[in-house]
Amino acid sequence: MLAVPELGLQGLYIGSSPERSPVPSPPGSPRTQESCGIAPLTPSQSPKPEPRVLQPAPFSVVVAIDFGTTSSGYAFSFASDPEAIHMMRKWEGGDPGVAHQKTPTCLLLTPEGAFHSFGYTARDYYHDLDPEEARDWLYFEKFKMKIHSATDLTLKTQLEAVNGRKMPALEVFAHALRFFKEHALQELQEQCPSLPKRDAVRWVLTVPAIWKQPAKQFMREAAYLAGLVSREDADQLLIALEPEAASVYCRKLRLHQLLDLSSRTPGGGGGGRLGERRSIDSSFRQAREQLRRSRHSRTFLVESGVGELWAEMQAGDRYVVADCGGGTVDLTVHQLEQPHGTLKELYKASGGPYGAVGVDLAFEQLLCRIFGEDFIATFKRQRPAAWVDLTIAFEARKRTAGPHRSGALNISLPFSFIDFYRKQRGHNVETALRRSSVNFVKWSSQGMLRMSCEAMNELFQPTVSGIIQHIEALLARPEVQGVKLLFLVGGFAESAVLQQAVQASLGARGLRVVVPHDVGLTILKGAVLFGQAPGVVRVRRSPLTYGVGVLNRFVAGRHPPEKLLVRDGRRWCTDVFERFVAAEQSVALGEEVRRSYCPARPGQRRVLINLYCCAAEDANFITDPGVRKCGALSLELEPAEDGTSAPPGRREIRAAMQFGDTEIKVTAVDVSTNRSVRAAIDFLSN
Repeated sequence: MLAVPELGLQGLYIGSSPERSPVPSPPGSPRTQESCGIAPLTPSQSPKPEPRVLQPAPFSVVVAIDFGTTSSGYAFSFASDPEAIHMMRKWEGGDPGVAHQKTPTCLLLTPEGAFHSFGYTARDYYHDLDPEEARDWLYFEKFKMKIHSATDLTLKTQLEAVNGRKMPALEVFAHALRFFKEHALQELQEQCPSLPKRDAVRWVLTVPAIWKQPAKQFMREAAYLAGLVSREDADQLLIALEPEAASVYCRKLRLHQLLDLSSRTPGGGGGGRLGERRSIDSSFRQAREQLRRSRHSRTFLVESGVGELWAEMQAGDRYVVADCGGGTVDLTVHQLEQPHGTLKELYKASGGPYGAVGVDLAFEQLLCRIFGEDFIATFKRQRPAAWVDLTIAFEARKRTAGPHRSGALNISLPFSFIDFYRKQRGHNVETALRRSSVNFVKWSSQGMLRMSCEAMNELFQPTVSGIIQHIEALLARPEVQGVKLLFLVGGFAESAVLQQAVQASLGARGLRVVVPHDVGLTILKGAVLFGQAPGVVRVRRSPLTYGVGVLNRFVAGRHPPEKLLVRDGRRWCTDVFERFVAAEQSVALGEEVRRSYCPARPGQRRVLINLYCCAAEDANFITDPGVRKCGALSLELEPAEDGTSAPPGRREIRAAMQFGDTEIKVTAVDVSTNRSVRAAIDFLSN
């Protein structure tokens, strides 16, 4: 009936259920009960998915790691009190007298490639190294973005340290995750000495929602290598999507914990509080109830502390979460479902590389305009530690930038920069500033770069404009009409420049822009809550169309002549794209796409099926533009109990794929024995 063409018509029998949940067969897909050395299978009808039954937690504590582009941290909560979230203790290093609940995503390895330190400790130690010695050490920062931007991500992908040396990316990420594991377990043991040594922790890793399956699998592989969990206990590790985690947290916030940007006065530094007591969940319900029952409901709600924000919401409340982090902007649209408060995704996650690092790159481009692109490249290569010092100095000033700030900002240049420039160019940096075409950066009498506030704000504009354009494009989608509320979260959301720009652009169209008070920790805290109840997001949207390449009976006039394959007198159409799930299709937790496969040769121990994906919903062939191979489904078979294999066409392997979780999952059963078959989808095999 069907076969994967890559197997050359020998190695696999494949069939599909007459019904499967939740994806209907593509319209116009021909079927045949004839054979071409390919036995058809007609397995039993797939049962409809049932709601998941809550089971007692098999773990004692959830530890969430928010692995960010610029900063990272962890938090945890115990199963006995899941909503009491404990933040990590103060990190070593950092600014004296300041309690840091996150640490920079900086990793330092010895010249031999062994782990030395992470976070502030790594940054400070590298800062204090002798310039000549620093050349041999491997210092990595902001390396998470490399996984997002890699178009051919594999387990062999490499990362480049600031000194130019390369290491396998998997090892770099594993070093960082191992650090968090050891740090968290030590703190847990101090707080709860009776905590079991094994199987006590459910780990949660955060990733951008716009990351594709290979990047998610890469993070899981790094977690395995770091020893967070074993492959045999894979369910102990959850991948959380960052804007989803923020959404889960925001729905629990009380109104006085939110900042309403629309209530800010022009030029003022404060914001409006949205209420005093009620959580968002209860406020939604009570607001709707009062709207139904009282003609003076708006006045009643405002006076009772709920506020106009919730009084204006309608049944089926929907909102946007804009996660503005260090590397990416990540957008998701959720609808709050009653009565259980679960969330439904209304449109697939979207966004792009418009994080805070874009401002850093704009500053680097400014330095190139002043001092020369070749000099900056040479300085970064030969004085890597000094370059890190310069980026730290800029980061400190970047955080003070604001649309209503007056007065210039001074940015310290490391002495090694000033000295290196004089030796390379034969004149000093002040001369370079005078000669450059950049007239809004001067040389301070204190020996610093002096930049006007307007010039600093200009560095934000390309990144901020990209964020606003993405939000506006999302709001224009018909699926998200009626959204009146936008949660602005993530580390970059702390920026006054970004807050003002978003409010100015989107507030005028009636969108209420809200910022949680602990905006930089929203994702981390939400990831802990997600780990305690991963079923809170009940429905998601598939970002891509997934399927396999199969053979179907050739139909003249419908199929291209070049796809005709004649075998044993039978006419087949090759390369047909058999769809599992369509892009933007709603898929609920627990819903499955079922397919049945059968080994074609006696004694065959493995079935391998190539998976394809595309952004379009209506691809017909795996050779269509935009369709690409994205992974492989592997089924590992056990020999029959008597040591032989069942005859071809009789040993049915039924695979069930779930597309409603944060990762695509697959299970398989040998129908003849009712035993589980080891099944996995590898998205890093390309």
